[in-house]
Amino acid sequence: MSLLRFGWRAGLPLALLPAAVAAPVPMEARAPAPVVRVLLQEAPSLELEAGSSTLRLGDGAGRTLLELAPGARLRLFRSGSALEARLEGPASAPRRLSLPSGQAWIDPAPGQGGSEAVLTLQQRRYRGRLLVRSEGDRLQAINLIDIESYLPSVVGSEMPASWPQAALRAQAVAARTYALRQRRPAAPFDLKATVASQVYKGVEAETDSTREAVRSTRSQVLVHGSALINAVFHSSSGGLTENSGDIWRQQLPYLVSVPDFDQASPVHAWQLRVEPDKLTRAFREIDGAFRIEVLSTTSSGRIRQARVTGPGGTLVLTGAEMRQRLGLRSTLARFDFEAPKANPFPPPLPSLQGLFTPEGIRSLASGIVQPPWQTPRPAAAPTLLVSGRGYGHGVGMSQWGAYGLAQRGEDYRQILRHYYQGAQILPYPSL
Repeated sequence: MSLLRFGWRAGLPLALLPAAVAAPVPMEARAPAPVVRVLLQEAPSLELEAGSSTLRLGDGAGRTLLELAPGARLRLFRSGSALEARLEGPASAPRRLSLPSGQAWIDPAPGQGGSEAVLTLQQRRYRGRLLVRSEGDRLQAINLIDIESYLPSVVGSEMPASWPQAALRAQAVAARTYALRQRRPAAPFDLKATVASQVYKGVEAETDSTREAVRSTRSQVLVHGSALINAVFHSSSGGLTENSGDIWRQQLPYLVSVPDFDQASPVHAWQLRVEPDKLTRAFREIDGAFRIEVLSTTSSGRIRQARVTGPGGTLVLTGAEMRQRLGLRSTLARFDFEAPKANPFPPPLPSLQGLFTPEGIRSLASGIVQPPWQTPRPAAAPTLLVSGRGYGHGVGMSQWGAYGLAQRGEDYRQILRHYYQGAQILPYPSL
């Protein structure tokens, strides 16, 4: 599930959108689908494989430098300022190629019998083209793919494909809107394939139901005024979504708190037990914690600020910092400490040998040495019990809430209008 959508970015102008169109554009009138650039991997080296498709490695200027026959493998790595490619085939000697430009383009060709053109990177299959570029001491693998081919995987990566079509379609429209709003021509890529943007696992995450959800909502996006909305979403809110301005810098008119319908969510309510050793690691500056006070909350009850008291002092942290340090599912949480249980088998008394020598007796009598049966033992650290609700930041569409509304018979348009107040559903123009 996706679930971290931070930061605000300017919307793309949609001044040419027809004001009353809500149905998919007829096939003959469709403009080419916009292309998005997705960062798949970032590592010192990358491995590609030609499955049923031949892969062509080019320099970006239209020249093919290498061809990978089905079954061949290609390893890409840095060598000084150049990009090195090592080709290994099942029936040929290894071949090595240097690319001084520091980048390479890989294009899959249709396989035998008209099978789909895909490439395999780090054991996952993807459609579209791949750009490999140097960035510092690492390589970035960036998938260039049209938005309508990208989305079936995103929907299947973000939601169970067995969910009702209304929920899958709502996810498709939200994900399309979110992706198109992130396009940045001046940046090397637009999106990441993780929860930092939205999850994208390649061809294996596609199913008939996710492809149908994308096909049936083709080109549809969410618009407020003349711009794409920031269509953030999360797993489960715990009963009430959050105002964007309560946890982020800007209050957007369409991201306001609304009742959620996520009662079926396995994380609608949850508990977490945090043992003393983890508390010590989480609050290392103050050697752990024995008290946590919530100082302020948002209108939906999420932690805005909390004070943590430990043996070494106090810390004042934001809700987001508390969530990160303790590994909480959300900031809709409260804290209680459990007193340590008494040990039913106390440790044996230390040896008395040496205390009743003349020197030991004089030390006891003078108070220099305390008898072992009177030596205070440090109190055991308490355990933290966290009670919370929901999973994620709580802003925008709740995925489990979309499921709950679909189960009630609501269609995807009603779901989207509930979570994105005042937004319209319109087709994108040629962007």
